[in-house]
Amino acid sequence: MEFLNTFLLAVLVAFIGFMPPGMINMTSLKMSIENHRREALLFVAGAVTVILVQSFIAVTFAKYLGRNPQIIEYLTYAAIVVFLGLAYLFYRQARQQVKLDLKDQKRSSYLAGLTMSSMNMLAIPFFLGYSTFLEAKGWINLDPPHNYIFSLGAVAGAFLLFFIYILFAEYIQRRVQFIAKNINYILSLLFLTLALITIYNALLK
Repeated sequence: MEFLNTFLLAVLVAFIGFMPPGMINMTSLKMSIENHRREALLFVAGAVTVILVQSFIAVTFAKYLGRNPQIIEYLTYAAIVVFLGLAYLFYRQARQQVKLDLKDQKRSSYLAGLTMSSMNMLAIPFFLGYSTFLEAKGWINLDPPHNYIFSLGAVAGAFLLFFIYILFAEYIQRRVQFIAKNINYILSLLFLTLALITIYNALLK
């Protein structure tokens, strides 16, 4: 049951984290429409391969941080700044036009997924922050083999989200402006709420 809890929470974290229209999900959407779902799935397979590595690195560092509470204290203040910054960023994105203008893929779809996912510099800090938060709350355990379960859950959540983009590609393409705008507003509010909760908890110490 504990393994299942870790897996499902990792699925949820990854699903929400990759939900906003970005390089990976928009490229998989475009490939599904212009080429074939098989090519889009190969692209996603490459992307989630990198996500597996990124999430495992993140949970490994999360365990180290859990043994060093002083670092956690500093990271708490850093998290406030990050959450506020992300709230502002998503709010700005919600106010802008979203364009589905992507370059054609001239190379292997799988390698393209590997390359593009590797360019996502926010993935490791994202998984690090949430895995640390969840473990601090006692909701998950990151001791082996739980760290492997978390990474597998992160891959499953990301793949599920990307597969939905592929499956409903034509509908999402028509609705991308509306979806992107509202998702970004929701995420902006979410990160603002997380920042306020973090500030509140820090003041109580």
